[in-house]
Amino acid sequence: MHNTQPWRFRVRRYAHIIELYADPARALPHSDPAGRAIHIACGAALLNLRLAAAVAGREPVVKLLPDPLQPVLLASVRLAGPYDALPAERELYEAIARRHTNRLPFSDRPVPPAVLAELVEATTVEGAILHVLDHDEAVRVLRLARDAERDQLADPEYRAELARWIGGARDREGVPDTALGPRAFDANAPVRDFAAGRPGRRGYAWFEKHPQLAVLSVHFGDRASWLRAGQALQRVLLTATARGIAASPLTQPLETADAWLVRDPRSGHEQPQMILRIGYGLPVPPAPRRPVSQVLN
Repeated sequence: MHNTQPWRFRVRRYAHIIELYADPARALPHSDPAGRAIHIACGAALLNLRLAAAVAGREPVVKLLPDPLQPVLLASVRLAGPYDALPAERELYEAIARRHTNRLPFSDRPVPPAVLAELVEATTVEGAILHVLDHDEAVRVLRLARDAERDQLADPEYRAELARWIGGARDREGVPDTALGPRAFDANAPVRDFAAGRPGRRGYAWFEKHPQLAVLSVHFGDRASWLRAGQALQRVLLTATARGIAASPLTQPLETADAWLVRDPRSGHEQPQMILRIGYGLPVPPAPRRPVSQVLN
């Protein structure tokens, strides 16, 4: 959330292990009190690490939450014997640097069924579920997102948390002004309004008439499941990038006590973890990233 980049890596060189830690200093205590979003973000980083190891010719052997006495140690990756990366792994690895959140309007061209099937399969590989919403469900979920955002923006603590991470000229973290996206003419943009109440020349634009949404879920709501959700999310985003599909997340209703309402009533007892808007959009610049020296020791 908010490009906080809440991860740290530690290399245990002689053991051939890379450890992934959460960075509590980058938590969002008001929006993410349980740390769910931190685990999802770190899960996404974990998938990138797995792909990088595979492409480098080493088999990544992952253990989630390897030490109960170290709650911020989220995963360890042992670089095992030689490994011949699959073509699909190389394709996803090449997409890492090109994957950017896109808050611009998308075209009304629908994502082809074959690509949607690939995105669904990407989550299945990681033990998660992706539901591509029909029109009525998309309208319902967008309404939940707008209602949640309205309530959040009325909360001074939420606005203070946003102010730390959103806006301005940022070169290492957070969401700069250049990545906020335009306002919608009809006030129903299918993106988060990070700039509510902020001055600036963002301009206005028409967004797609029928946004295409998908909900990523897992079967349980524990920490290991959140990490699996993050790996599934990143696999979906990289697959989408490789197929020329843009994406942006919507998490507002998932940050409230009513997160269960996002679940499709036909999907049983799944735990929704991410709402994705997908479609065809113009290229956008990358978000800022911290230097390696700040995340690796």
